[in-house]
Amino acid sequence: MIARDQLRRRSSEDAWIITAPLILLAVACATLTGLVADRPFGDWHWAALLLAAMIAAGLPLLVLVVRRQSVAMTLTELPLVLALYFLPPLTVVVIYTLASLVTQLRHRITAPKVWFNVARAAAGTSLATLLLQALPPRSGVGPATWVSLCCATSVVILVSLTAVASVHTLLQGWQAGRETLRAVPSLLLTAGINVSAGLIVLILIRVSWWSLLPLAALAAGLALVYRSYTQFFRQHRTLTDMYELSRAVAASGQDGTLADALLGRVRALMQAEYATLWLPAQGRHPEILLTARVEDSGLLDLSLTPPELREKVLETARPVTVGRGLTSDPEFRASLAERGVKDTVVVPLRSGGVVIGTLEVTNRLADTLYFTQRDISVFETVAAHAAVALENSRLVDRLRHDAYHDALTRLPNRRRITGALEESVKIRAPGEVVALLLFDVDGLRQVNESLGHAAGDKVLTEVANRLRASAPSSALVGRAGGDEFLVTLRLESADAALELAGQLRDQIRDEMVFDALTLDVDTAVGVAVHPDHGSDAATLLLRVDLAATAAKSVPGSVQLFNPALESRSLRRLGLAGDLRRALDQDELEVYFQPKVTLRDRRLVGVECLARWEHPTHGTVAPEDFVAVAEHTGQLSRLTEVVLREGLRRSRDWAQADQPLSIAVNLAARTLTDQHFPDRVHELLTEYGVPAQRLTLEITEAGVLDGTDRPIPTLRRLRDFGVRLSVDDFGTGDSSLAHLRRLPVHEVKVDRSFVQGMATDPGDLAIVNAVVTLSQQFGLAVVAEGVESELTLELLQDIGCEIGQGFLFSRPLPYERLAAWFGAQVDPESISGTELPRLRVVP
Repeated sequence: MIARDQLRRRSSEDAWIITAPLILLAVACATLTGLVADRPFGDWHWAALLLAAMIAAGLPLLVLVVRRQSVAMTLTELPLVLALYFLPPLTVVVIYTLASLVTQLRHRITAPKVWFNVARAAAGTSLATLLLQALPPRSGVGPATWVSLCCATSVVILVSLTAVASVHTLLQGWQAGRETLRAVPSLLLTAGINVSAGLIVLILIRVSWWSLLPLAALAAGLALVYRSYTQFFRQHRTLTDMYELSRAVAASGQDGTLADALLGRVRALMQAEYATLWLPAQGRHPEILLTARVEDSGLLDLSLTPPELREKVLETARPVTVGRGLTSDPEFRASLAERGVKDTVVVPLRSGGVVIGTLEVTNRLADTLYFTQRDISVFETVAAHAAVALENSRLVDRLRHDAYHDALTRLPNRRRITGALEESVKIRAPGEVVALLLFDVDGLRQVNESLGHAAGDKVLTEVANRLRASAPSSALVGRAGGDEFLVTLRLESADAALELAGQLRDQIRDEMVFDALTLDVDTAVGVAVHPDHGSDAATLLLRVDLAATAAKSVPGSVQLFNPALESRSLRRLGLAGDLRRALDQDELEVYFQPKVTLRDRRLVGVECLARWEHPTHGTVAPEDFVAVAEHTGQLSRLTEVVLREGLRRSRDWAQADQPLSIAVNLAARTLTDQHFPDRVHELLTEYGVPAQRLTLEITEAGVLDGTDRPIPTLRRLRDFGVRLSVDDFGTGDSSLAHLRRLPVHEVKVDRSFVQGMATDPGDLAIVNAVVTLSQQFGLAVVAEGVESELTLELLQDIGCEIGQGFLFSRPLPYERLAAWFGAQVDPESISGTELPRLRVVP
C-alpha cells in the first residue's frame, strides 16, 4: 500500500527537472559576466572572510515546513550585500555557491536536494552579478548604490523563491506550490530587513573599519532577536494548534470521528510524515491501528514502526524514541532504518495508572529537521489530552451500547429491535416479507422461585445463545425484556416465518444442563409479518405480542397473528372501565349450576358462576372479563362479589331447610394474596355459613404450578374448614401423585375427557384412572360436562360420585334455579335428614 501511494507522488529524484535549467542559467549568466566584467575574479582574502560570514549566516533562524519540504529563514542576504559591493562578480558567485554547498552538506540531506539548492544559489547570484554589470557603475555608498544592491539582492531572492515554489509544485502538486507562495510575504519581510541591515553595515564600514566591532555585537544581538522571535513563533503556533486540537477532539468524541480529527491534527502539530494511534483489543472493542499520512485525506491501517516498539511502550509505560538528537533505543535503530524511518517518537496513552494504547509520530518533515526533547514534551501533553478524549469516547460508546443492548444476554434490546424494524419496513422488497418472531419462555417464573434468579438468568442466557446460534445470519436477535425474545429478518412469506419459528423453537426445547441440574424449557411463539400485519414497527410489535399471548393458551405452540386476536384484545381493553362501573353498580349476576350425586341423583350443591350482560356488547364471556379483572387489579372485587352472593343464597337455602354447599372458582393470582383466607373467614362469619359448606375451586395450573407458593394459603383455608377442589384436572402436565402434598379434598375431571368417554376409549381410560386413584387418595371426584345418559352410566360404572352438566341443568340465575328446583325435586324424597332427590331426566 505504501509503494502504491509513493507512485502517485514524484520522487525527489525528479527535482533535476528544475535543477538542470537552474544550472544552465547559472552557467550562461556567469559566462556573460566573465565576458563583460573588467575583473571577474580577485580579492580572495576578503572572499574567504565573507565566505565564513555567509556560512555562519546560513544557519536557519526559522524553518517553515510546506508538506514534505522546508523553507528556511536565514541572514544570508546581509553578507551577500557586502560581497556584491566589495568583491568581483564571479568571486561572489563562487563564495555564495560554496556557502550553500557547505550548508547543505552540514544538514546531511539527500543528493538531489543538495544539487538543487546549490544550483539555485549559483543561478541567483550569477543573474544578480550580470544585472549589476548592466547597471551604471557604483560610486560611493549613496542612494544609487543602494538601489543597485537592492535590485541585485532581490534577483537572488526571487530566483530562490521561484525555484522553491516550482520544485514543490513539481514534487508535491499545485497545492504545495500555493502554500509556498503563501509563505513569501514573511520571507520577503525577513529578506528586506536583512538587506537594510547589510546596507547599514556597508555604510558604517565605508566610514570606518572600526565599526566592525559594534557591528559584530549588533549581529549577535540581531541573531538573538531572531532566535527569540523563532521561539515565540513556535510557541504561538503550538498553542494555537493545541487549542484547535482540543476543540476538534471534543467535537468529534460524540460522533465517532475521533481518530480522524486526532491523528490529522497531531501529524500537523508535530510536523511529522506519519501519526499513528494504536489501541489493543479490550473487551468488546477490537484492536485499532490507524495512521494519518501527509497528503492523504483518509486514514491507513498500517504503520512503519514494528509492533515490538509499541509493545515495549505498553510494558514499560514510558516513551520510546529513536532518531538523531534523541535518547535512542539501539535495539530498534537498525530495523527502523531498514523501513525508511529516520526518527520516531512513541508515547503511552494513560488512563489513570493504566496504559490503554500508544500515540506515535514518525519522520519529522524536511530532511534537515528532527524531533527534539522539546517536541517530546509537547507530544506527551497531546497524548494526555488524547487519552482523556479516547476514554470519554469509549464511555459514550459504552453508554450508547448499553442503551441499545440487554445487560444479561448482550443481545439488542427492544429499543434497538424497534429501530431496526422501522428501517426494514421502509424498504419494500418484492416477493419478501419482514418477519417478526416473539419467543415467550414458559415456566421461567417457576425456575426463579424454585431455584433462584441466578438459575433463571442462566436459562435466559442459554436461550439467547441458542437463538443467536440457530437463527440465520441475516436475522437480528434481541431480548424484548423479561422472558421474551425477538427475531426479525426478511423471508419469502408468512409460511416461511412459521416454519423458521418452529425450527428455532425446537432448538430451544433441547435439554439445558446446569451443573447437576437438567431443565426442559419450552416457548410459546408469536409471528407477525410486514406488510400483512402492519406497516410500522409499533403495530407489528403489538400484534406479535398478541399472537404470542394466544400461543400461550396451547403450550408450546406457534401462532400467526390474525385480526380476531386484535379485536378480542381491543374489546378486553375497552371493557376495563365498563367492568369497574359494573362492579360499582352491581350489574354482574351470579348463576348457579347444580352438582348431583350420580348414583341416586340427589342435589348436593351448586357452582357459582359470574355472568355479565353488557348494555352494548351483550353477553361477555367469563374468560374475557376475568382476564380484564386480573390485568386491571379488580380480581379481588370480582371474587368477593361471587362469594357474597353464593354465601347469601346458601344461608337462605339453609333457612328454608334445603342446605346446599356452594363452589366458587378462584384465579391462580388470588392464592398469592396472603389476606385472602382472612377475608373468606370474615365472610363466612358475616353470613353464618359453615365453612365446610364452601368449596373453592382452583385450576390445575394454578394449584400445581411447580412451586410451593400456593400451599400456605391452601393450608390456612383448609384449617378454617373450607373444602378445596382442583378444577379442570387433566389439562395440565401434573399427575395425581402431586396432589398428595396438597391439602385438597376434591378433583374435578375436565369436561373434555368426560364428553369423550362414550366415543374415545382413551378418554374413558383417563377418567377411570383419575376416579380410581383419587378414591385411593381419599379425594372426592366430580365429573364436569355430563350431557348424555350413556356418559352418566359409564361414570356410574367406574364409581364416580358427583357430576354436573347440561344433562341436569345449565347454569341458571337464582330465580330460575328456584323454579327448576321445584320442578325437578321428587316430593317423596324430601325428608329432614336427606338431601332432595331429582326426578329422572328424560
